[in-house]
Amino acid sequence: MPSKSKPVYRGGERMKFIEMLHHKSHFSKTEVERLLQMLKLQCPKSQKIRMDRNKFNVFVHKNFEMTDEMIVDRVFRAFDEDNDGFINEFEWVKGMSIFLRGTMEEKTKFCFDVYDMNADGYISREEMFHLLKNSILKHASEEDPDEGIKDLVEIALKKIDYDHDTRVSFDDWTKCVKDDNLLLEALGQCLPNAKTTDAFLELVSDARHDSGMSISAQQKMKGKMAC
Repeated sequence: MPSKSKPVYRGGERMKFIEMLHHKSHFSKTEVERLLQMLKLQCPKSQKIRMDRNKFNVFVHKNFEMTDEMIVDRVFRAFDEDNDGFINEFEWVKGMSIFLRGTMEEKTKFCFDVYDMNADGYISREEMFHLLKNSILKHASEEDPDEGIKDLVEIALKKIDYDHDTRVSFDDWTKCVKDDNLLLEALGQCLPNAKTTDAFLELVSDARHDSGMSISAQQKMKGKMAC
């Protein structure tokens, strides 16, 4: 079995950057480096190490089986904190930290940001309608399912809108998820499930690498990292 291959840090500034990402995430320094290597593979011909929307959509679909295009687009926007249309190294590690090892508080904020489609600090009745409509239409058998979706939105508002102002604030959302964790992704899947999370962590986790990676594991990693 091949011995463990640790990432090599080159240059003092790079080491400081990796150290900073380590402290701002739930990853070790070696795990951060593996994630950065993974990101770099997505842009082999680019001078800048960053991922565009299309590559992100493919990556998330392939690795986390998330196929709802509208939700995945919102997830991309949640990763892309500076709104420049790309996910840079800092945004990549920070986003993956929440995706894979986030605390409940971090996941609550992340899901709220995904659902707050116009970023005004509230999830409106209209936003809830659009979020629910896409998933429900996949299974709808009636000709006009909109009325059923509207009814579902009203039911959801009664459950989530704690201050009864017909919209969901972050405070409402936090109280809702605290009372019932199952409501965290009530408006659509915006986090990977346990199965795909565990599978992905096999590629970057120190615990997995400490025992040495088999050839089959290395081949699996190479296939996953390339979209």
